Amino acid sequence: MSGSEFVVVANRLPVDWVPDEDEGSGEGAWRVSPGGLVTALEPLMRSTDGAWVGWPGKADLEFDRFEFDGMDLVPVALSADDVELYYEGFSNDTIWPLYHDVIAEPRYRRVWWDAYGRVNRRFAQAAAEVAAEGATVWVHDYQLQLVPKLLREKRPDLTIGYFHHIPFPAYGLYSQLPWRRQVLEGLLGADVIGFQRVADAGNFARAIRRLLRYETRAPHIVVPDADGGTRTAVARAFPISIAADSYIDLAQRPHVQARAAEIRASLGNPSKILLGVDRLDYTKGIRHRMKAFGELLHEGRITVEDATLVQVASPSRERVGAYMQLRDEIELTVGRINGDFDTMGHTAIRYLHQGYPRDEMVALFLAADVMLVTALRDGMNLVAKEYVASRIDNRGVLVLSEFAGAADELTSALRVNPHDIDTLKETIMQAIEMPPGEQSRRMRPLRRKVIDNDVAKWSRSFLDALAAARSQKSPRGRRARA
Repeated sequence: MSGSEFVVVANRLPVDWVPDEDEGSGEGAWRVSPGGLVTALEPLMRSTDGAWVGWPGKADLEFDRFEFDGMDLVPVALSADDVELYYEGFSNDTIWPLYHDVIAEPRYRRVWWDAYGRVNRRFAQAAAEVAAEGATVWVHDYQLQLVPKLLREKRPDLTIGYFHHIPFPAYGLYSQLPWRRQVLEGLLGADVIGFQRVADAGNFARAIRRLLRYETRAPHIVVPDADGGTRTAVARAFPISIAADSYIDLAQRPHVQARAAEIRASLGNPSKILLGVDRLDYTKGIRHRMKAFGELLHEGRITVEDATLVQVASPSRERVGAYMQLRDEIELTVGRINGDFDTMGHTAIRYLHQGYPRDEMVALFLAADVMLVTALRDGMNLVAKEYVASRIDNRGVLVLSEFAGAADELTSALRVNPHDIDTLKETIMQAIEMPPGEQSRRMRPLRRKVIDNDVAKWSRSFLDALAAARSQKSPRGRRARA
């Protein structure tokens, strides 16, 4: 295959390898992943004949570059040690907790950092090999923060973008990272560095000033280049969104609406259904919403006939200790609350530790009177936007943490500080008791915001910024491959 004019670099490919039931056969098949990034970029990949560089999702599997469903895919192999040290270790036991305000304690291990650098070099090399002369490369997320600089060193002719899907922490937290300078320098290899919130871009710029002493004037950062001159990088917010039309389409389908009615009936037709949909992660505030809900039951302010909480908690990082402990705590809490309050016909909390296809999720959104998004820290939280897009009846109430990036845009939601359990309880009661007229007055502007600012607009705005950066590159930045 020839070099690609547009290359996406992400930790995961947009497909998953599903082995045959006979595991020893070595046979299997690919299927498209359900993630939001795939939904965002798949149309772009098809329209640009782009290539996607990423890990196939299973250790010790090596595949050649291949085409699937019209996409050019470039697998990067990871060993079991790579997965343990680079992914579970540095990415998810160092960077993830540090960047999420140290809700869990990050661990700093040099062997993890060494693996992180080694794997980032492998991704950068793969991207350098498949990119055409003068191509645009878009690197995604915290697992690959060193790739922009590594790629620029190999291919100064490229225009490089990086998008940071999770929060970027305040300097007082970020400064704890032993490799803080190396990470900043890695990110500054990009021409455009995108963040979910204006505050995240500000935190990044402050870290640059404090640690590297580079000149910053929002959104621009003056960066020394390899030739002794300088270039200008752009660091600003590009809040990500969803393919709103696909949720609207599903919500209009009769079988999805019928499924929503089935869900309500299966729960005993409570007066109100409250819904939480999250990865099982300590950043999502699942324990906080369960505590608030349990206290409302204990105080007699609601009964299980009045309200049922449905909590979908899809499995996540199940080999990481903090996640195993979180699952145990949540399941113990569910058991206690249900043991105290369940009746033969109604349950307090319906807990579902599994993922679901999109049509089932839209049915849940239609069935739910109240959506609880109580993240303690979240880059965006697309579930909030999915719920809003699905509510074609302009009903339902979104309770939204002020610490989720979505709170910057979805301003007519009921905003809440999830650490404040008493106020969280009052907000849940406000949502349960909200009359239909007020629901509609709040939901209409939420839906306008999500529909007008969909994922296509997000990708377009980022690529426009990259195109502007490309037009300003000096001739020496366009020289041939190193």
